[in-house]
Amino acid sequence: MKESISFFSGFNIHDFWFLGGAALRTLWISAVSITIGTVLGGLFGWMLYEGRLAATLLLGPVLDVFRSVPLIIQLVLFYNFAPIVGLDFDPFASGVVILTAYTASLVANVARGGIEAVGKPMRRAARSLGLSYWQDMRYVVLPIGGRAVFPAWVGVALGVMKDSALVSVLGYVELLKASQILITRTQEPFLILSLAGAFYFALSFPISRYAAKLEKRWAQ
Repeated sequence: MKESISFFSGFNIHDFWFLGGAALRTLWISAVSITIGTVLGGLFGWMLYEGRLAATLLLGPVLDVFRSVPLIIQLVLFYNFAPIVGLDFDPFASGVVILTAYTASLVANVARGGIEAVGKPMRRAARSLGLSYWQDMRYVVLPIGGRAVFPAWVGVALGVMKDSALVSVLGYVELLKASQILITRTQEPFLILSLAGAFYFALSFPISRYAAKLEKRWAQ
């Protein structure tokens, strides 16, 4: 018996595990970028809400650039420009930097919307009870505003996970890059792309389902 079990003409069990490892790399780069980007995006959203001059004149246009310029262009430009300024970033690090900035630019608007979702009368009532500004943000704005924009944040997170496929242009072997490698070798595009789609579904579906359960619990 052969060591590898062939499913189709050129595809074997080792190729399946190769795709599985690439799926984990997709999950890893997405998780790192979404986590850091969410924290930064929350901070930027608060700055935009407060309407500081620096945020209005400097931060706003920068975030607009990251939202407006296609992600693949950002990745290629950064990866090629970083060595010029002395930054020795590998494809993973470059992907994390750009995906984080992209996530932060999207989450910033989500976070600002969450703060605005909490009515001013409620915030004035909280302050009249003796809460400080930061206590008001922590105990009133964050729980109420966070629940209001949670579906939008989930949409951003799932979108960034799928957009992480673009990091393949830098040579990072995530799910899409691994699929391209196997298609070139096996000439089985339908099978391999179907498996890649199944892996993406397996990564995304639990997140959307868990988010739906949280929303239902909060609605009770």
